[in-house]
Amino acid sequence: MAGRYEISDNGWALIEDIVSPPKTTGRPRRDDRQVLNGIFWVLCSGAKWRDLPERYGPWSTVYDRFRQWRDDGTFDAVLAHLQLQLREDGLMDLDTWMIDSTSIRATRAASGGGKKGARTNR
Repeated sequence: MAGRYEISDNGWALIEDIVSPPKTTGRPRRDDRQVLNGIFWVLCSGAKWRDLPERYGPWSTVYDRFRQWRDDGTFDAVLAHLQLQLREDGLMDLDTWMIDSTSIRATRAASGGGKKGARTNR
């Protein structure tokens, strides 16, 4: 059973090939599942990276892997794979996906109005 903010065995089986490809050379890496759980812990709890519990490994390793996966497209590949899996299982209909921008509040500066109380150069 997975703990709070941790990926389940079934969830890990879905993405393991993408997140943790087999590596034959070099120094062994810290367990990718443990690192992913650490990333989830930080993102879900809102804590700072340096406050990461020791059970997930060194915070710098978890942060570096987060940046690596973000920059090399690993997270995008996981999302695409999971969306494809949901479509194949019939659990996702592409016609129902949307973003409603009416709930997003824009600032005055977004419309060119400037900040409240800001001086204008005339």
